[in-house]
Amino acid sequence: MGMSEFYGRSSESEAVETILRAIDLGVTLLDTADSYGPFTNERLLGRAIAHRRSEVVLATKFGNERREDGTRAGVNGTPGYVRKACDASLQRLGVDYIDLYYQHRVDKNVPIEDTVGAMAELVLAGKVRHLGLSEASAQTIRRASAVHPITALQTEYSLFTRHIEGLILPTIRELKIGLVAYSPLGRGILTGALSSVEGLDPDDFRRRNPRFQGHALENNLALIGRLKKLAAEWDATPGQLALAWVMAQGGDVVPIPGTKRLRYLEENIAAAAMQLSEQQLAALEVAIPAENVQGDRYPDMSPLQS
Repeated sequence: MGMSEFYGRSSESEAVETILRAIDLGVTLLDTADSYGPFTNERLLGRAIAHRRSEVVLATKFGNERREDGTRAGVNGTPGYVRKACDASLQRLGVDYIDLYYQHRVDKNVPIEDTVGAMAELVLAGKVRHLGLSEASAQTIRRASAVHPITALQTEYSLFTRHIEGLILPTIRELKIGLVAYSPLGRGILTGALSSVEGLDPDDFRRRNPRFQGHALENNLALIGRLKKLAAEWDATPGQLALAWVMAQGGDVVPIPGTKRLRYLEENIAAAAMQLSEQQLAALEVAIPAENVQGDRYPDMSPLQS
């Protein structure tokens, strides 16, 4: 996502180099969406993997409908739009099929059965291999699964964001659905590299994110200070500890840390080799109690968990 929008300026050549280096280092899951850019991120990823398609699991999403000029048309889960969006993504990516196709946000005006039914038709047509949902409630996940097997739920999950543990995580585990954890680094704050929003590009969306504002940011940075202390004691970076914590939550949990730079990619990948002890995991949860994190995840929370 950050290679095309939301996190300020980026270099296409470095983005492609980063994608290819990720594959070289053993990364097999690449995640995009038609709304990133909009549309430009799928094209970028398609160019990058043109000669390496067989080496990756390719995931993309539909549902956050946007125009070519970037304006937002809202959430769209109508069957006709599902088919149209999939064909457009296939063309932009330059591929014959999508490994994992997500509904990016649930359309509250369309029964989930209708949306997933249209997605299931894509599987039968050979355009899609597996289906996923993103930011869906436990009830919606159950209803969707009754129409067609759901392979993965993508939702935000990190040391800073643990809302799914009460109902959603037990539900997907009961249904044998994997969890793809986005923003496992808390949009960068868990790396310890961010002290304010003043140095961010003017169009960086974190400037408008509630967790990065005023007293909430001050509170959250105090929590990061505890994480930095543990990282120094354990000879790791704060970001690596945050990623290792997510991966320690189960073999059915896959984090997707985003980056547009090689140096952060390699730091993130190194976290996969870390094995945190039970004592270390407990120490991390004491350092960052989920209930102490301040600020909503988005300026507008209404499209989430439908």
